[in-house]
Amino acid sequence: MTLANDQSQPGAVARLEAALTRARSSDAANVFTTLFEESARCEAEAADRRAAAGTTRGPLDGRIVSVKALFDVAGTVTSSGSAVLRALPPAADDALAVKRLRAAGAVIIGKTQMTEFAFSALGTNPNDGGPGNPRDRRRAPGGSSSGAVVSVVDGMAEIAIGSDTGGSIRIPAALSGATGFKPTSGFVPTAGAFSLSSSLDTIGPIASSVADCFVADQVLSGGDVASRPQLASPYTFRLTIARGRLFHGCEPEVLGAFENAVERLRSGGLQIADGSIETALDNVAEIDGIGTFPSIEVGATLRGLGLSSLDGVDPKTRVRIEAGAGIPGIDYVRMVRLREAAIRSFEQSFGNDEVFILPTTPIRAPLLSSVEEDSAFHRANGLVLRNPRVANLLDCPSISLPIPLDGLPVGLMLIGRRNADRRLLEIASCVETMLRGPSAAV
Repeated sequence: MTLANDQSQPGAVARLEAALTRARSSDAANVFTTLFEESARCEAEAADRRAAAGTTRGPLDGRIVSVKALFDVAGTVTSSGSAVLRALPPAADDALAVKRLRAAGAVIIGKTQMTEFAFSALGTNPNDGGPGNPRDRRRAPGGSSSGAVVSVVDGMAEIAIGSDTGGSIRIPAALSGATGFKPTSGFVPTAGAFSLSSSLDTIGPIASSVADCFVADQVLSGGDVASRPQLASPYTFRLTIARGRLFHGCEPEVLGAFENAVERLRSGGLQIADGSIETALDNVAEIDGIGTFPSIEVGATLRGLGLSSLDGVDPKTRVRIEAGAGIPGIDYVRMVRLREAAIRSFEQSFGNDEVFILPTTPIRAPLLSSVEEDSAFHRANGLVLRNPRVANLLDCPSISLPIPLDGLPVGLMLIGRRNADRRLLEIASCVETMLRGPSAAV
C-alpha cells in the first residue's frame, strides 16, 4: 500500500515522472483528455521540498491525483465527455474540490476521460473514444469515471477523483478491479463540477486501497485529515447480505466470487447474516415508475450552459434526456417527496454498526463489441447501474471493494447508514484486510 510521506517510497517527482511515462504509453489511449505536465512537475517539486523540510501538508501531500473531465480546472474547457460542450469558454477558476486537493499538496497530473455528461455506466464515449478495461482492453472499463479508474489501475495516478450519481465511481472500480467510495451527498461540495443530477451527484475517490480513499475523502470534505482510517474491530459491527432482487441476473462467476468472499469474512470472525432491503427497493421502484432524476435534471444543466438543442449528443444519451424532458413538473415534485420519505425510512431502519453487502454489479465487464447495438447497450447499462444507484437514491455512503481472484474483476459493495461515512470506511478497512490477508494492514 502506498501511503503519503512514506520514506521508503520514491519522492513525488520520481513518482510523477513514472506516471507520466505510463500516461504517454500506447495503453493510455483515451485515458486523459488533458495532461498538466508542467504544473504537475512544479507541484511535485514543491512537495519534495516540503518533505525534505519536514513541513508536509498532510497525507495527500505529493500524491499523484487525476481529476475527471467534469471538474473545472482554470484555463481548460470543462467538456464533460461531450463534443457539444467543447465550445464553452475555459474555466476561470478551479472547482472547489480541485482547490482542496491543491491546498493539501496533491499533484494534479491531468483530467480523465468520461462518458458523455456522466450519463452512462459502461465507459464508452463515441465522441472521443473511451479507454479499454485495464484487465482486458477488449472490455468496458465501467463509467462514467472510465479514465479515472484506468489511470489508477495502470499506474498513471495514485488516486483519481470522480463523480458518482448512480454508481459512476463504484461501477468502474468493480469492473476494473479498484476501490471506489461514494460519500453521503453534501459532504463534498460539487461547486465547479458539471451536474448530471443536482439531487444525486456526489464526488469521491477511486484508489487501490480504502486508506487512500479515506485520505482523499477527508481532504475533499474539508475535515481534519488523519493518515488512515481506524480498523473497525470485527466484533463491533455486523454485515447484512441484501438478499432479494439485487441478486437476480447475477453471473455465476459473480455469485461464486461473492459467496466465497462472504465465507472468508465469516471465517475471520465477522458477524454476517442474510437480510433484505426489499421495502426500500419498493420505494425506489415507485420513484422509477415516474421518472429518473438524471434524465430530468441534466436538461436543466445543459440549458443553463446555453445549450438549446441536443444536436450532436450521442443518440444513446439523447434518448434518455428526451425522456426526462417529457416528465411534467408536478410529477418531478412527487419524485422529490417520495425520495425524501424513502431516505428517512431507510435511515431509521438500521444503525451505524450495520452495513449491507451485495455484489456491486451483477455482471463482469462486458466485451465492448457486445454493447455496440443500442438494445444490448441499454440492457448492460441498466444491469451495472441497478445495484449501485440504490445508495444514491437513498443517500447512503457506499464503497466497492475488489474481491481478490484470478480472472475478470468482481466488486463487493458495502452500503452504510446515511451520514455514517467514517464508520463505513472503518468497517471497509476491516473487510479489506480480511479479503486481502494480513499484509493489507501493513
